[in-house]
Amino acid sequence: MCSPSSLRRRRLMLAMAGATVLVAACGKKPEGAAQSQEIESATACVLDGMLLADYPGPKAQIFYAGEARPQWFCDTVEMFHALLRPEQVRPVRAVFVQDMARADWERPRGHWFDATTGVYVAGSGRHGSMGPTLASFRAESDASAFIARHGGRLLRYAEVTPELADLSGGAMHDSRM
Repeated sequence: MCSPSSLRRRRLMLAMAGATVLVAACGKKPEGAAQSQEIESATACVLDGMLLADYPGPKAQIFYAGEARPQWFCDTVEMFHALLRPEQVRPVRAVFVQDMARADWERPRGHWFDATTGVYVAGSGRHGSMGPTLASFRAESDASAFIARHGGRLLRYAEVTPELADLSGGAMHDSRM
């Protein structure tokens, strides 16, 4: 039996897939396959304006239908939040994250891959730009090696829940500020 959060996630994914079909059926030219882009010095997170190049941990980019440029996220948790708890449902063309087995954790550049094919580590001792993050890996063996060094648990893309994409932490809830 499916949990309520699992049902919501499935409904959201189905709605996004349906919207994609409707857009394609409107007689518009089909969009080509999205290609990952590289972080530049001025690349900023769409949610909070943070410069991606200034912070550690895995980054993400989402290409929405009808947009040539990606929306950038300074953390994979923010990316999953945008996908699993969107303010508005929009068809997604592609989602890319960094392979943290190849990218430098402190200054990640390049090593982009399709986020839907990756594996993620939740609850490790490594932090990203916004604190605890979901470390992204292309290969399960690399994620397992990361877990052996830093702790955490392995999740597939479809296993990431809205609860794991909670943005209620950060500066707004930091009692030291």
